[in-house]
Amino acid sequence: MDISRTEQRILHLLAQGGRIEIEKNENRKIETVVCLTRDGWRYPGFDLGLFRKLKRKKAVASSGGGPYRITRRGLELVRAELDNR
Repeated sequence: MDISRTEQRILHLLAQGGRIEIEKNENRKIETVVCLTRDGWRYPGFDLGLFRKLKRKKAVASSGGGPYRITRRGLELVRAELDNR
């Protein structure tokens, strides 16, 4: 399965220890999504559409109500780079 360049960037960030945090409104619908690096910096250009694409491909998942992190499937999809840990 081929993934886009923006999806690739997000998966690299998550593979290095980043996370995706979501905020829901009172109707339990996702209101905002924020992608954070391992250092706590907010990654620009990450939106709800991109989050849904990654979730549909089973590249990210949440465990125990925590933030979304990369899955084994996501690690398979991401291509190796020198700065990847």
